[in-house]
Amino acid sequence: MSSLQHPMQAFDGLPIRTAVFRQVLPAVASQMITLIYNLADTYFVGMLNQPSQTAAITVVYSPFLMLTALSNLFGVGGASALARALGHQEEGKAREIAAIAFWWGAGASLVFCALFWFLAAPILQLCGATEETLPIALGYAQWTVVIGGPATILSTLLANLTRAEGKAGQASFGVSLGGVANLVLDPLFILPQFLGLGAVGAGIATCLSNVLSVVYFLLCLVRQRNESVIDLHPRHLKHSRKYLGNILAIGFPSAVQYALTVVAVAAQSRFVSQYTTEAVAALGIVKKLDQLPLYFSIGVANGLLPLLAYHYAAGHREKRRAAFRLGAGVSLAFALASVVCFEIFAPQLAALFIDDAATIHYAAGFLRRMVLAMPMMSLCYPMIIQFQAMGKVKASLVCSILRKGVLDIPLLFLMDALLPLYGCMWVQPMVDTISLLAALGFYRRMKDV
Repeated sequence: MSSLQHPMQAFDGLPIRTAVFRQVLPAVASQMITLIYNLADTYFVGMLNQPSQTAAITVVYSPFLMLTALSNLFGVGGASALARALGHQEEGKAREIAAIAFWWGAGASLVFCALFWFLAAPILQLCGATEETLPIALGYAQWTVVIGGPATILSTLLANLTRAEGKAGQASFGVSLGGVANLVLDPLFILPQFLGLGAVGAGIATCLSNVLSVVYFLLCLVRQRNESVIDLHPRHLKHSRKYLGNILAIGFPSAVQYALTVVAVAAQSRFVSQYTTEAVAALGIVKKLDQLPLYFSIGVANGLLPLLAYHYAAGHREKRRAAFRLGAGVSLAFALASVVCFEIFAPQLAALFIDDAATIHYAAGFLRRMVLAMPMMSLCYPMIIQFQAMGKVKASLVCSILRKGVLDIPLLFLMDALLPLYGCMWVQPMVDTISLLAALGFYRRMKDV
């Protein structure tokens, strides 16, 4: 079987509904597994009933998001460029793009993690670490960001490239493997009846699970080297000047969105840290809970990206439009169901993570406000991904920046002044609404949509 047959069968040889669900369902499944193991850190640390431990994990969430920003810079950009190369039937170009995305991503991950290690304390203090939580946060960050950071970046990057050639199931399994491993390792490293390392143990478990995921992807590439367009041989780096600019241009909006998310989340944590440790811990719990509809929408968008890019490059306008509408509809339906569930069961959901009345009270109030952003967000992600799949850098960049960074901080000052503490939770619904309106404006002005 030639290396091009598989992606052609996955993208072009099936009814569009079948093709969409074959791409989207594994991507969503892998995101759900990722969500579960992210929740596991908070859940098992919360079992210690020490708000300072939960707050420390919340503080590290912002720099940890920077790992996703870097992986998206090369992973989303590489996946879009690779899928479009396949749409043009350019196998050699696809091979070169895959290698360039991987090696430049690996190099960037090492530089970032080394820089973070030297600046960890001031960065975490900017993110809301207090005298009480800083030592715990440093220990957790050492394992999740410094030692395990490159594996986290490469795992996501390789999953994006694998999905881009039509192997959504394989990509899903690789990510899920790391998630399941983390679920198994978390209680072993965290709980006092075992190793009792607390939040630091959660960091070790996350590090080991992401290393396992990377090893799986690399073994798959070795085993399938004769039937895959993902060729990581360093000889392809000589073509970096030809393709790297396009990879970075397409991946840049996703990277910027996550990087600005770091700023926005850090700023929100900073505002909340002015109040109580219980409020910071509550914010950490809510940030985990509202990831359910968020990760679902990201999974839908990740699954759609190669399919949309392939059909755009191949000139299949109606197939691309039908795939986008179906994916966006699925994303929106799940978000609306999540809003109903979270509004009704907010205190009960918060109580799953910690047995502390004050923290639960704060978390329920935060969740009921922040979850109102989910319907808008559920449409923003597929729309931004479609712009990236089509190579529309300006549209995807503007919408990404509006979602995170530009409006968040001014609105945090305003809303916190108007409604102390709880006003901060209204910011995300406001910025997602504005971003969606901008995305709709770009979408309607495009002649080829």
